[in-house]
Amino acid sequence: MIVKTKKYQLEPNTYVRVAMRNLLSTQWWVPVAIFFGVIVLNLLLNLVYSNLWIYFFAPIGAGLYFLFWYIQFYGATKLEQHQIIFERYSYEIDSRAILMKVNSKEGMQIQWNMIQSAKKEKDHYLLVISKGQFIYLPFKIFNSDNDLRFFESILKRKQLLAEAK
Repeated sequence: MIVKTKKYQLEPNTYVRVAMRNLLSTQWWVPVAIFFGVIVLNLLLNLVYSNLWIYFFAPIGAGLYFLFWYIQFYGATKLEQHQIIFERYSYEIDSRAILMKVNSKEGMQIQWNMIQSAKKEKDHYLLVISKGQFIYLPFKIFNSDNDLRFFESILKRKQLLAEAK
């Protein structure tokens, strides 16, 4: 069986929001490590030289981490070579691959082994390919509840989505 979806275009703001949320869910420890690393560095420096100003750098360092990645994801929405992400696609999904179709003659096939993980949120599925590449599939593009259930069963068979407990 093949799940065919309606056409959908990913909006740049949605891309940035989802990419940042995905990054923070997988790499939440990096800004925490930056924050506490600066604090520990200051405690070591206080043995030689007493200072308080470095405590301001701990939140600034963590904030710069978030700012760096926000700029990266926002910049990707403006680059010409990334505009393919924001085209209007329909999807044909089966147990062999995901076919992203621009029209009936043009498309791109994504093999399941390229998908690192999958997440089911309250209104969409997120198939993560890499840090800034993912497939965002809102529930509204599926034609029926049966298509949604079949797609979810494919994800579970591919061991990308955890079984509900």
